[in-house]
Order: sequence, then C-alpha cells, then structure tokens
Amino acid sequence: MLAMSEINCIKTLRNEKGLSISKIAETMNVNWRTAKKYGDGDQLPQEKKHIKKGMMYEEKWGEIVIDWLEEDLKLKKKLRRTNKKIVADLKRMGFKGSYRTVCNFIQEWRATEDDEVSKGHERLQHPEGEAQLDFGVMEAVQDGEIVDVHVLVMTFPASNTGFAIPMPGENLECFLGGLQELFKQAGGVPISIRIDNLTPAVKKVRKGDTEAELTEAFRHFQNYYGFKVQVCNPSRGNEKGNVENKVGYVRYNFFSLPPVIKDFEDLTEQLKQQLKEDRDRPHYEKEELIEDLWQQEQKQLIKLPEDPYPVFKQFPIKFNKYNEFKLDKHFIHVPRARNYVQLYCITYWDSFKVITNEGEILLSDARPYMKKRRFIPWKDILKDWLKKPRVIGHSRYTPYLPTRIKEYLTVPSLALRKQRLNELLTLLVTHDMKEIDQNFYELIGKNSDDQEHPYGVKWTDYDALSPKGMEASSHE
Repeated sequence: MLAMSEINCIKTLRNEKGLSISKIAETMNVNWRTAKKYGDGDQLPQEKKHIKKGMMYEEKWGEIVIDWLEEDLKLKKKLRRTNKKIVADLKRMGFKGSYRTVCNFIQEWRATEDDEVSKGHERLQHPEGEAQLDFGVMEAVQDGEIVDVHVLVMTFPASNTGFAIPMPGENLECFLGGLQELFKQAGGVPISIRIDNLTPAVKKVRKGDTEAELTEAFRHFQNYYGFKVQVCNPSRGNEKGNVENKVGYVRYNFFSLPPVIKDFEDLTEQLKQQLKEDRDRPHYEKEELIEDLWQQEQKQLIKLPEDPYPVFKQFPIKFNKYNEFKLDKHFIHVPRARNYVQLYCITYWDSFKVITNEGEILLSDARPYMKKRRFIPWKDILKDWLKKPRVIGHSRYTPYLPTRIKEYLTVPSLALRKQRLNELLTLLVTHDMKEIDQNFYELIGKNSDDQEHPYGVKWTDYDALSPKGMEASSHE
C-alpha cells in the first residue's frame, strides 16, 4: 500500500500535469493498475469488516456446535448439553481445539441470541455425617423409547460426596426403597437427613412454630435406621442447596443426553460407577480430593443393621364388576376375583402381587408404571433434519435410531439423505419407528427409488435379504 504522499503525487501528476497513466507508472515506478487506481479513482473511506478467524469459524466445528445449540433450544433447559459435554463430543469427532475455544464461541453465540444468564445458588455449610435428599426428574432411552426417570440423590455437603439411585416414581415404596439402596452405596446411615416436603415422608408441612409431621411409614423407617430428620421450610430450596446443586450436576453431566439403558438395574450401576469416578477430583473449596474427604466423613456414619427394612405397602382391594382394581391409574384384571370375600394387594417399588387371606398368590406382575414409555417424536425430528440434512451425523437423536435406519440415513450425499428422510416421513404416517425397523426390507424396499441398498446390494434384491427371502433360498 502506498503512502499518502505518494498517492497525492500521483493525483497531482494526473489531474494537474495531465500525464498519462503509463507515464505516471513509469515516473513513480509503480504498477500500471496501481497508478490507474489512485490517479482516476476516488479514495473514499469504507467501514472495515472484521472477519472472524479460527477453527470454529473456518472449519466445520462452529456449524456443528450451532446445530447442537439450536437443537437444544427446543428442549427444557435442564435437558440441554453442557459446554463440557459439547467439547467431549467434539473431541470424539476429531476436534483438536481447547475447551476455552469452544466456550468463547458458545458465549459469543449466546450473546447474539440474547440467552438468559444462569443464576447461582446459596452455599451452605454442614457438619460431617449430615446428608441432604431430593428427587430429580430426568430421561433415559430404553428399547428406542423415552423413559422418565426419577433420580433420588443423597449428598454429604461436608465432603460434597453424592450418591444417586434411579426410580420409576416418587411414591412411598420408591422413596424408601431408593433411600435404603443409597445407604448401602454410602456404606452406612447418615446421622441426620435434611429433606423438603416430600409427600411420602411429610404428612403435614411446617407452619410458623408448628413442626412438620412425618408419615407413619417414614417414622418407622427412620426409627429402624436411627437417623434424625430435618424438614425444610416450604419453598425454601436454599436450605438444602447442596443437594439441589448435585441434582443439577447429575442431570447436566450424566443425563444431558438421555443415556441408553437396558433396565433400571443397568442405569443404577452406570450412575454408581460414574459418581464413584467423580470423587477423584478436588473439592470446589477445600482443595482436597473429594474421595479423601469422603473417607474421613464416612467414619461418622451410623452402622447399617444386619437385615434391611422390608419396604412394601399392603392394602385391601375393591373390585368392579369386571374383576378389575386400579393401581397406578391403570385397571388390573384378576380372574375370578369376586369369588373371594377379600383380596389384598402388596406393592413393591417395581412389582406387585394379589393375595388371598391365606397368603395364596393369585397374580404377580411388574407395576404398570414400569412399562410406561413415551415415543421419541421422530416425525418432528426428521422434519428438522430435512431442513439441515448434514446435522444427522452429529445430532443428539442419531444414537437412538435403530442401527439399520441410522446406516440408511447417514449416506454422504445430502440430496440422497433428503430423499430418504422424505421416505421415512411418509412411512411414519402409518407406522412407528419400531415397526419400520422390524419390517425394514419390505417397507423401505417398496417406498425407495434408490438404486443401492445401504448394505451394498441392489434394492431389487431386497427380498433375498428379508427373513422370508432367506427362508425360501434355504429351502431351494
């Protein structure tokens, strides 16, 4: 770039001396185009555009993160990915940048979106051996469907140690059964437990100087294990701030993407292992490992009794004229129930049984809420993917697709992805995703115009791959 004095000299030679562009270029020893630019052009000031540089802007990573953030905006805030989770997922995809690089990019994006700022919680201090307890509702995926999980979390604020147990509900059996399992994980019983006004534990909430009244079942449980109970004031979550924070910590670190589980026992083991590994980090304030602090605090716990407390609920059943009674808002049919004078139902956290006066079991089954599922809204998700087909490769929902359908959609060609998304959307009008997966070759084969099967064979030969086709070929 020329100095201002040289630019003024070129303009003088052109406008006042009348020299040609070639002569000016020769005289000033500059390129002809440069002489033309400054001799005949108007040098007007222009606004400078600051082009953002770096791997988040010049490579695919920024687009992927924005896709994730936009996808998460449609979810409740507690279900969204954390920065830590986003960086971990990017690393698995080959990202070489730092945690701070991603955080700065996310902060800048959120500033432009005018996202709300999170607020902190009050920090409480407690003696060793004192615990806090609370439920948190989260989501998992079982057999391709969404399961609501009520995670009972127990924390020890002195060491910031946490334990968690997933349950299908928050009734008396789930609460006491979960608490009993938490005692086992901790290796002892807390000296005292601070709770809010949980329905299974609190019969009457505190008002003024009147103390809260505990339910009879919880009082029996408390007396058996020997711990004290502190009930928070209504609408005072800050009185058990440590467990409130821990519920959020479990949700954002272990459930930011709903985990794929086999059953509740599988999820229990996953959580137990993750929280055990989580203790190998420094305490947020004391600068010692949480595990070391916990080993010291564990000595203050009350010893577990030899036999566990029997957690169940028994009540007489009233049947309608169809031999049905209601449990968990579902009608349960018991054959010939009205032939008996009186029957009783015994409920556990995961199962129930119907017995006679003599103890004969007439029916035993899983509780209805153990089978409660919600379909993943594939139709809405696929419609969003249709607008941005490249997002399929890194969407939060991709791992929940059946394997065959996932491979069918994750082809390199974006045009082909759109075509196949449209085919699936058409099928979802009359079939759910499970049915499409089970009848994959028949349904996709009939509705597809592709020349190639996702496994590398012609669609015209899909009959040979179907169960019926393979059976026929074996007979031949």
